[in-house]
Amino acid sequence: MAVTHADLEPSRSKTDLSSKTGAFLMVLTILLGLFCFILCLIAEATRSEVTWMNTGGKEKDAKSECVYNGNGKVPLLCAASAFVGLAIAMVMQHTYMLIAVSKSSPSLLNWDPDSPSAKSITWQAGFFFITTWICFAVAEILLLAGLSVESGHLKNWSKPRTCCYSIREGLFSAAGVFALTTVFLAAGLYLTALRAQRIAEELASVRREVLEASAFYASPPRSPQRHITTVARENPTTTERQNEHLLSVFPTPFNKSYNFV
Repeated sequence: MAVTHADLEPSRSKTDLSSKTGAFLMVLTILLGLFCFILCLIAEATRSEVTWMNTGGKEKDAKSECVYNGNGKVPLLCAASAFVGLAIAMVMQHTYMLIAVSKSSPSLLNWDPDSPSAKSITWQAGFFFITTWICFAVAEILLLAGLSVESGHLKNWSKPRTCCYSIREGLFSAAGVFALTTVFLAAGLYLTALRAQRIAEELASVRREVLEASAFYASPPRSPQRHITTVARENPTTTERQNEHLLSVFPTPFNKSYNFV
């Protein structure tokens, strides 16, 4: 089986932003937000309504009393589930991002803050972070207000009362919209952090290649290595014998005893 370049790359840890765990948590957060939105719509459709009636007829001392049309258990359960689900989604997503950023590569933490890309991503991350928590706080406050009202008439809800508290129309729907906006803004924050990590890794890779190239060209040239190879059935000859044979054939000025024939 052939080994590819992807097989040689180190596997990403679970705390990495670009890992499968991060993508799974982002999708799970969006699904939780959609679930909270649906629960808020159900709570809006089943919220308790108040009916006022005059018990004294046309007399001056007639009293007006109110009656609920239900015990409020269904909207209370839906609002409580949405409240807890949205809180779990936010805590899970931001806790994972905090751990992932703290354990990320040094290139992300040591990024030049004066570069244009760093300033742009910083502004985007700040926008997503602040708006996410604002929408989350508004959604939780609306749900908490609905919980406090719906939990006030669980018992004796059909008994006439002189004072009845009811939820204004559209409160649970607004909470659902803010909950859905919260998870989408949290997903935008995650994608911004992932983009920052990829840009930092690319810059670190380019910087590493430049340093390696500069170190290569700055080093002195190496002398070529000489390799001695032997040839099969080679008959070595002695240099001294070859010199004597040449001197015997060609005269030299240092050979005074040479006789011409």
